[in-house]
Amino acid sequence: MATEEMFGYDEPVFIIGVAARMLGIRTQTLRYYEQLGLIEPARSGGNQRIFSRRDVERVRRIRGLMEDLGVNLAGVEVVLRLLDRLRAAEAKIERLEAEADRLRQPAALKPRQP
Repeated sequence: MATEEMFGYDEPVFIIGVAARMLGIRTQTLRYYEQLGLIEPARSGGNQRIFSRRDVERVRRIRGLMEDLGVNLAGVEVVLRLLDRLRAAEAKIERLEAEADRLRQPAALKPRQP
């Protein structure tokens, strides 16, 4: 059974050394990204960093922006913040559209209140 099937996307499952090996970077780089606020891994009871698949994908995006596009860490922070805001706005739009659809339903379909 693959890791994707056993654990959710946000489930913290990789300790820092494993996450670093998966990404081909040093553990200190992950600590530095956390210090800058670019990532927020979960912590174990012993305060050990534990990364989810979402965290690993976020670091891959950071590395891609830096290596492929030449964006510096300050630029990466801006890009990630904008992407997070875009995702939040899209989620809000979906909620509002669902609410609008619900309100557009004919009154006959709505249950009557006593």
